Amino acid sequence: MPDISFKEQRNQYEVVARAIAYLRANALGQPPLKELADHVGLSEFHLQRIFTEWAGISPKRFLQYVTKEHARQALRDSSDVLTAALDSGLSGCGRLHDLMVSCEAMTPGEIRKLGAGLEIRFGFAPTPFGNAFIGWTSRGICHFEFSDDEFETAVSALQTHWPRAALLADPVGAIALAAKIFPAVPGPGELHLVLRGTNFQIKVWEALLQVAPGQVVSYGHLAGMVGCPKAARAVGSALAANTIGYLIPCHRVIRESGKIGDYRWGSVRKIALLAWEASRTDNGKQR
Repeated sequence: MPDISFKEQRNQYEVVARAIAYLRANALGQPPLKELADHVGLSEFHLQRIFTEWAGISPKRFLQYVTKEHARQALRDSSDVLTAALDSGLSGCGRLHDLMVSCEAMTPGEIRKLGAGLEIRFGFAPTPFGNAFIGWTSRGICHFEFSDDEFETAVSALQTHWPRAALLADPVGAIALAAKIFPAVPGPGELHLVLRGTNFQIKVWEALLQVAPGQVVSYGHLAGMVGCPKAARAVGSALAANTIGYLIPCHRVIRESGKIGDYRWGSVRKIALLAWEASRTDNGKQR
C-alpha cells in the first residue's frame, strides 16, 4: 500500500464500505465496475485507484474475498492450520502481521473496584476502517472500538465500563497507538492488552489470538479450541462482550455456512476487515 495518511485511508474505507454494501444488496446481478462507480459517485478510474490503494488489489480481485465460497474454503484451510498447531501444542501470542499481541486478565478484586485508583487515557484516532475510540492504562490497552459516535457518547460508554476510574483525554496518545496497530509499513512491534471478563470469556478471547490474519474459524471450532465443543452459543456471547475490537479478532469468527454473521461494529466493516486481511496475507505469500 502507498504511504498515505490515516485520514486518506479512512476516506478510502468509506468509499469501499459503500461499494461493499451495494454489492451485497445486488449480488445476484453481479454489478459491473461502471455501475458500482456510479453508485459511489466516482469514475471507474478513481474507484479502481482507491480500491487498489486501500486494499492493495483491484475491486474485482477484492470481491473474490467476500464471497461465501471463499469463506467456506478459508474455514477449511484455517481448520487444518489451527488443528495442526493445537495438536503440536503450539500456543502463545497472536500475530497481526509482525505485531505481537500479549494480554493479561484483571483480577476479580480489580474488577470489583470498578476502576477505582485506575487512570485510563483515551482518544479518537482515524484508522483504515474508520474512526476508532481507544482507551488504555499504564499496563496496556483496555478498550478499542470502531466508532462514529459523538465524543461525549464514546466517553460516557467508557465511563460506564469503568465508573470509578479517572479518565484523561489524550488524543495524541491515541493516534500513536493507532499507528502501532495499523502501521503504514508492517514491521516488528508489541502491544499488551488488559482484559476484563469472566474466566470463560477470557479463554475465548485468548483462543482468538491464535487465529492469524487471513484465517477464520466457526463458532463451533472456536468452542472446541477452548475445550467446550458444545458451547458455540456461549462463545457467541463472549464475542459480543468483547470491548477490544480488532486486536481481539472476533471479526475472524464466521458461520459454518460461510455467512459472515453479526459484528458489533457492522457486518460491512467485518467483510472489509476479512477481505483486507486475506488480500494482504495472500500478497505476502506471493512475494
